[in-house]
Amino acid sequence: MRGTMILARPRVSFGQALAYVVLAVGGVLMLTPFFWLVSSSLKRPETIYIFPPQWIPRPAYWSNYIEVFSAVPVLLYARNTLVITLSATAGAVITSAFAGYSFARLRFRGRDAVFSIILSTLMLPYAVTMIPIYVMFSKLGWVGTFLPLIVPAWFGGGAFNIFLLRQFFRTIPRELEDAARIDGASRWRVFFQIAVPLARPALIVVTIQTFLAQWNGFLQPLIYLNKRSLWTLALGVNGLKEFESGLDWTHYMMVLSTMMVVPVVIIYFLAQRAFIQGIVMTGLKG
Repeated sequence: MRGTMILARPRVSFGQALAYVVLAVGGVLMLTPFFWLVSSSLKRPETIYIFPPQWIPRPAYWSNYIEVFSAVPVLLYARNTLVITLSATAGAVITSAFAGYSFARLRFRGRDAVFSIILSTLMLPYAVTMIPIYVMFSKLGWVGTFLPLIVPAWFGGGAFNIFLLRQFFRTIPRELEDAARIDGASRWRVFFQIAVPLARPALIVVTIQTFLAQWNGFLQPLIYLNKRSLWTLALGVNGLKEFESGLDWTHYMMVLSTMMVVPVVIIYFLAQRAFIQGIVMTGLKG
């Protein structure tokens, strides 16, 4: 009788099984608010707050997603949100890459001191700087425009983004840049053709984080956008409770909220591998 090879099945320990169960339960709990949001967007206002909650609406009012366009200027709010988000994200990614590379590779007097000052701004809550910044933008005549939400992103992109990219650029071997410089490449060419392509995971992290912050931003648009024609989707959701009609438009609020969440979820799933890679690799080298 010929011997047969028996492949040993990998055994899952009790600790691993418990970890899987805890993660699965935690995943379900994390998804519950999103599921309730989508479910509520397919209901009428009178059935949203009933208890026990009706998780699967019967019937499902898909017409809510059509009616909301006639109830509020959704396309206008979406256009405003995209203009602010894309402009600010582009500015943050470009300028934070310049700043991060400068602090990682260039040597100049006071470099470490300036970098420490930039990092110290992370300790300041926005409530402390909100009034001085508002006064400055008011003196410039920018209140009531998109400029206060876009222009600051083009000046470094934020302390955290600068720190993130600096740490990532420091992980790139200097030998690659030295070889390019020996071959006659300029500092700009080294930056664009070597440093930036290698820093793609970190740049994706900065892009996603900035996009999320701008797309979901509420406080700053509330402060500076004082006209309905300038409102973003976040302000539009909040503004539904202020209409003079006296009607309960909670289901439309759920519809707009769902419209805001879905693009973010899609972007994350498309870029999650690079996002995780950028987080993991950043800071491996001091």
